[in-house]
Amino acid sequence: MSTIPQFSRRGPREEILLPVRMPYVLVTLLVAMMFNLLPVSGWVLALRPDCIAFVLVYWGIHEPRKVGLWLAWACGLMMDVADGSLFGEHALSYAVLLAIAISMRRRVPMFGIGYQMLHVFVALLACQLMILAIRSLAGGSFPGWWYFLDSVTGALMWPVGLMVLRIPLRPKYSQL
Repeated sequence: MSTIPQFSRRGPREEILLPVRMPYVLVTLLVAMMFNLLPVSGWVLALRPDCIAFVLVYWGIHEPRKVGLWLAWACGLMMDVADGSLFGEHALSYAVLLAIAISMRRRVPMFGIGYQMLHVFVALLACQLMILAIRSLAGGSFPGWWYFLDSVTGALMWPVGLMVLRIPLRPKYSQL
């Protein structure tokens, strides 16, 4: 008789995953950077979430010991160079974002998916607000309210992101 995790009415189902290895974390961040650097414009650009921020939130919540602030800072510096933005704005915002995600690591997995999406939205919005504040201090203008659609789509993609990032971590059961 096998034990299969059951769905609960009060919270998410329990799932036993394989241990995370650092190369997998680095590959997910590299793929996220590739998605961030895809050449798009218009509404697609406004709706595309910051994939690095999304993946950092995931790893900050689910594996805070594997992903440290130094890694978030390094990803931010690489994004600053690749994006041509003010050097350090993404680095600082990603480090603060990861600190927020790590502070929520015990609370978020206990909630259902709707409340998880709300927490992710707040974390991504804080990251965007920090980037906007840095750009404003450097003399930039307000880009408009559509700038915040990034956080909304990132939060709406949270269930899909959970499934995709956990695929290699699920054990492969063998049948006898």
